[in-house]
Amino acid sequence: MNPLTLSWKNQKDRPLQMLLTLLLFGLGVGLISLLISLNTQLDEKFKNNLAGIDLVIGAKGSPLQMILSSMYHIDAPTGNISIKEVKPFLNPKHPLVKLAVPLSLGDSYKTFRIIGTTHEYVDSIFKESVATGKLWDRLYEVTIGANVASKTNLKIGDQFHSSHGFTDDGINTHDHGEGFKVVGILNKSNTVLDQLILTNTQSVWAVHDHEAEEKKAPADAPEGEHDHDHDHDHADHSDHDHGEHDHGEHDHAAHEGHDHDAHDHSKHDHAAAPVFKPLTAYPDKDITTLLVRYRNKKDWRALNMPRSINENTDLQAASPAIEMNRLYSMMGVGTDALRNLALIIVVVSGLSIFISLFSSLKDRKYELALMRVMGASRGYLFFLIILEGLLFAIMGYLLGLLLSHGGMALLSGYLEEAYQYEFSGWRFFKEEFWLLGGSLVIGFLAALIPAFQAYRTDISETLTTY
Repeated sequence: MNPLTLSWKNQKDRPLQMLLTLLLFGLGVGLISLLISLNTQLDEKFKNNLAGIDLVIGAKGSPLQMILSSMYHIDAPTGNISIKEVKPFLNPKHPLVKLAVPLSLGDSYKTFRIIGTTHEYVDSIFKESVATGKLWDRLYEVTIGANVASKTNLKIGDQFHSSHGFTDDGINTHDHGEGFKVVGILNKSNTVLDQLILTNTQSVWAVHDHEAEEKKAPADAPEGEHDHDHDHDHADHSDHDHGEHDHGEHDHAAHEGHDHDAHDHSKHDHAAAPVFKPLTAYPDKDITTLLVRYRNKKDWRALNMPRSINENTDLQAASPAIEMNRLYSMMGVGTDALRNLALIIVVVSGLSIFISLFSSLKDRKYELALMRVMGASRGYLFFLIILEGLLFAIMGYLLGLLLSHGGMALLSGYLEEAYQYEFSGWRFFKEEFWLLGGSLVIGFLAALIPAFQAYRTDISETLTTY
């Protein structure tokens, strides 16, 4: 009979013991595999979204919270900061700052966050491009991530209204004024861009200026007689900065009168893209954070800049790399505990395999002796018992993979719903092949002593006894 078939028949003769051993082994392997899958995918998300950012500047509070909200968009911001406070860092001639990209958070659409920023966020930080359409260039235009497009079914030309905050409760919807219009969809990048709705900072301001003005308007004022100062504010947000851009006298004449219609958002002329004023032209406006990339990371002045900001200003500066390492260290305690627990379960399951095989030899001595009489060698019996141990290990390993990847598939749904990040339960990693090797070693070691016992079976003594 084929040794593999014979090994399987010997195991299934003790179904309850075999099931208990496989469950123990599968739980241990499954827990280790789940940790490998979860840690690897989390590590990918964290590293992909660091995007070469050296410093994040924002409001005082928890530095980790600021990093998570600005870099990974999975927490609430610590507050807003005025442009006047960060104006020096927005200076293109700053000796230490190579790139400074503003972010304005606060609104969302179906839990996907709307971010007010500049094109540099896509072009320079993530170095991505649009799959269809274009990047936003006018008031209320948005470019959306690949996941946003697939989950919300938004297409180019569609319009929607944002909600205040990051939850989709249907209560805090900004249903006044003009809605956002989709003008582009980004390529799939497996970064945070996939789940963001990007627009210019002036659009984020405009939405809240509408809300503020509507709250200030008298409730009994006749239609059309409300204070329309906010319309001019919007024109200012999308104002063509003719004084700061040398278009010549002809260009100024061509744009005359356009500012008067800038607030009429239903009559935008999409044929010509506006030139927004630089953010430094709005010192009293707020943003949420500033993403900074140094000119020279080894410059000692750059290394001291975070401490200088924290000690001498009302701002907070935090290094994404440092804060994420702290997060890893905090997560590592729980991860190590689970990994150690899994290893203990695997070792116990190895002992279970040993006990199962060793105890079965007493009942199988007569059978093994008959096999020797029929021509089976000592080596064949040794190999047969080792094969049974390896078979236990392989079946336990496969059961563990099924449990871990099935569990990860369920867990990924909750993670995606909570954080909008994509996790896959059916990705396999090279570490799991090493896990197979470890499982086979445990199965081999567990069967080694019973295999020697079978190897030393005395034919005459056994047949005489039985």
